[in-house]
Amino acid sequence: MRLVHLDLKGAAPRVSYLEQVFPLLSQLGANGILIEYEDMFPFKGELEVLKSPYAYSEEDIERIQQLAELHKLEVVPLVQTFGHVEFILKHEKYQRLREVERFPNSFNPHIPDTLALLKSILSQVIEKHKRSTWIHIGADEVFHLGEGMDSKNWMSRNKGDTGTMYLNHIKEVLGFITAQYWGLRVLMWDDMLRKIRVGALQGERTGIKQLVAHELGCLGMVSWLVPESGFEAVWFASAFKGTTGPAQTWPPLSFHLRNHLSWLRVREALPQLAPLRLQGIVLTGWQRYDHYSVLCELLPVGIPSLAICLQTLVTGGFTEETKRKVLDVLGFESMQLEQSTCEGRGAFPGAEIYHMVEQVNGHLKESILKALEEESAIKGWFSPYHRKHQFGNPRNMESFGSKVLKLHEDWESFIRDLRTHLEKVYYPDTVEEWMEENVNPYLDQLRDLVRDYR
Repeated sequence: MRLVHLDLKGAAPRVSYLEQVFPLLSQLGANGILIEYEDMFPFKGELEVLKSPYAYSEEDIERIQQLAELHKLEVVPLVQTFGHVEFILKHEKYQRLREVERFPNSFNPHIPDTLALLKSILSQVIEKHKRSTWIHIGADEVFHLGEGMDSKNWMSRNKGDTGTMYLNHIKEVLGFITAQYWGLRVLMWDDMLRKIRVGALQGERTGIKQLVAHELGCLGMVSWLVPESGFEAVWFASAFKGTTGPAQTWPPLSFHLRNHLSWLRVREALPQLAPLRLQGIVLTGWQRYDHYSVLCELLPVGIPSLAICLQTLVTGGFTEETKRKVLDVLGFESMQLEQSTCEGRGAFPGAEIYHMVEQVNGHLKESILKALEEESAIKGWFSPYHRKHQFGNPRNMESFGSKVLKLHEDWESFIRDLRTHLEKVYYPDTVEEWMEENVNPYLDQLRDLVRDYR
């Protein structure tokens, strides 16, 4: 299985955009999507507080699955069940379920209400995904586990450690899923398991190996998994965007390609590790590092990287033929991997956004700072002091005026176009956030200067 991860905890695309993207994913070699809904799911009843104002409707969720089915993409919903639950624990209603009172990151596994809440969240999501044969329970990065008073008391009473505590909670979650939804297979991230002794994973009381098709997200884990752990199937987790910096706006192509070539080498080595077999790979595309961080690379901007990575997995390497297929499918003429650029018009959904973000990245800040800092007439005759006290010599001001006004007008017109394209793909909150993070810090300086000049 080759699953493309859609991380909706930031910049969730409109369903009309997914309608255009799903055929492309299929064409490039994906056969599934891992959807991390977070607050975009249409929670009902007691859970309604968790919904974003722009959450998908029930009809949207059904439409997404119909589209996926149409393009032969298996849908795997992802529900975080231990860490990364800021979207739940930020609400006053659920604050008491935090492991550490000050931090909204992780659940306290000792409060019965934690499991009760998780059961209702899982139930609502699973009920709306009747066609799915897999569910992903997250369970990565459970920050501060063991630091809360309940955990400290539990560890001293039971002479236990955080590993046992982690396994106990996961076992309860898995127990609920296997009892309620017979035949539904479960995936989880592996970073927390990596810290736990192999023996503990097999223990009668805490062993989880029978219940999880283990998702494997770390190169060094393959040798660790054999043969004692008892896992028979492994999954890899690679990345096509969203891993090289929380505020990254442009994916480094050669970095992500190398990541996939490394996984291919691991895949080649797997037969020596029988009975271990590779069940699938998730190409992750994080949209935020967590619920509170800024947006990283937008999906349209990440599509060339995704295309390169997917085709590399399909063909077993990155050959000239692989490159040609990617260029043909995306409507580009050429690509420079080391420079992370693709040349040509582009004929994929969101290609306009791809090119316009490239312009913002490469020229907006540079052109504005150049005008403001290198223009001697501005430095000498229109300094912050002049502007604050509103005086200046018209002779000197006119020497830079037309140039600055034109620069301002060009960028404002460009940003209006960009906004129009973004609004076709994204909801208003995403468009505003992206503008405030990536455009306004520079354009506002130019806007202020023009206002003072006038």
